[in-house]
Amino acid sequence: MGDVLAGIHSTWEFDTDSVLIRFERGIRTPKLFQVLGERRIPYEALRSVTLEPGGRRGTVVLHTVPRPGADPLFDAADGQLRQAADPYRLVLPAERETLGDYYASELRSALVPQAGEDCEDYLVAAPAAPLQFKAFDGKASFDGKVVSFRWFWTGASSAKWKAGDQSFPVSELAGVEWRSPEIAGGHLRLRRRGPDGEPEDIGGPPDQDPAAVVFGLGYGLVHESLPLAAAVLEAVRAAEPVTAGHERMRRADPADIAERIRHLGELHKAGLLTDKEFTSKKAELLAEL
Repeated sequence: MGDVLAGIHSTWEFDTDSVLIRFERGIRTPKLFQVLGERRIPYEALRSVTLEPGGRRGTVVLHTVPRPGADPLFDAADGQLRQAADPYRLVLPAERETLGDYYASELRSALVPQAGEDCEDYLVAAPAAPLQFKAFDGKASFDGKVVSFRWFWTGASSAKWKAGDQSFPVSELAGVEWRSPEIAGGHLRLRRRGPDGEPEDIGGPPDQDPAAVVFGLGYGLVHESLPLAAAVLEAVRAAEPVTAGHERMRRADPADIAERIRHLGELHKAGLLTDKEFTSKKAELLAEL
């Protein structure tokens, strides 16, 4: 597409295979956006695109929704983000509605045939480690390979003090459970992998579980704890063991697919491929992504 659409709090730059979202750093910009800075979203990572009225008078929203399993941040959030902090929403002044409608149509045409299916590999990068934040009962940190919890004597339960500070290699984890600090019971809990490779049972309430840290007023804020949860989730998926009969499909190189489609187009233009053959082979290549 090669164009730019400026909205409130962010600007979307459209490329041939992805959109680069650049977030503003203004005082009114949600802190999560400021932490993210920018995000590149491949079109193949999107499931749907709509243009809808905004929450405030005089605005419209270009609303995109990622495919399940495409974005670790979206998966970790699990629907708990407020609309104002949703990085897949671009709020536009009403006078740009026609322009927004044009880009919504362009994005829909760029969706891949399997847009409704779950992704086996993350297509959007999580915030890069190292990451850390203060919870109510301890400090959580992630260096890219190990998640560490260091307990605070003022907040940690006796069960956590008895267990001692904790370190969890990514290879031993099966997932992450993040509950927003903006709702009751906010916490981050690590799901450990059992001997059979399946997630172990949850170890009691978060305040008693040495594999969890609990949030509280001013602790585990969304813009601090969610990026760490997403980064761990991405690392866990990358480290998932490959078992016989369940080998995960690896995505083809998008640049290679684009080049092969370009070559098909040349053959089609030269009359060496029929319309039906060109459409069929192009769909096969897109399915490899």
